[in-house]
Amino acid sequence: RDRLTGTVEVDETYFGGEEPGLRGGRQKGKKVLVGVAVELREPRGFGRCRMAVLADASAASLERFVTENVEEGSTLVTDAWSSYPPAVRDRYVHKPINVKRSGQPAHVVLPGVHRVASLAKRWLASTHQGRFDDAHLPNYLNEFVFRFNRRRSTSRGLLFYRLLELAVDHDPVRYRQLVANSRSKKVPPVPPWRRGPPPTLDRPHAERPWRSAS
Repeated sequence: RDRLTGTVEVDETYFGGEEPGLRGGRQKGKKVLVGVAVELREPRGFGRCRMAVLADASAASLERFVTENVEEGSTLVTDAWSSYPPAVRDRYVHKPINVKRSGQPAHVVLPGVHRVASLAKRWLASTHQGRFDDAHLPNYLNEFVFRFNRRRSTSRGLLFYRLLELAVDHDPVRYRQLVANSRSKKVPPVPPWRRGPPPTLDRPHAERPWRSAS
């Protein structure tokens, strides 16, 4: 698919439930780190977006996300995270913004990525009740990106055609794969049924002399 162009905001955020005791956006926990990139339009507004699960917030992970989703030569607007300069190198025009020194909230300094991330989290919270398996999150993100990038489309026929085209190009996915839980615990096998009375009734026969043969 076509990569983003022009002026593009890039940031990372965590998807998942609240983690008591963790502070800061890049603290590791059970949450899933997601990269977000959004085109900025002049004089205002947003264009297309891209989202993908990241292994971590290192320069290598961010470089892979940026090069796969943003056209070289574009202008990247990011925060002052130290991993961005080695990730961007000389292939992009980099404009880092120190959010703390700006004196403004992060969602004001980088409105595009925060707006898109907030919409995606709200969509997951409503449609999927805020619960998702880590293995299925990339599929959910792709669905959200597809919907967001075509939010202004007026042709349902073209939308259906594009969706059908993507389905044909993609490898087949079986229902069992969709409902599989990668974190499910192994259930011990059920022991074979032992013939005879239940354990509560499995006791020696009481002696009953009156039943003895006369």
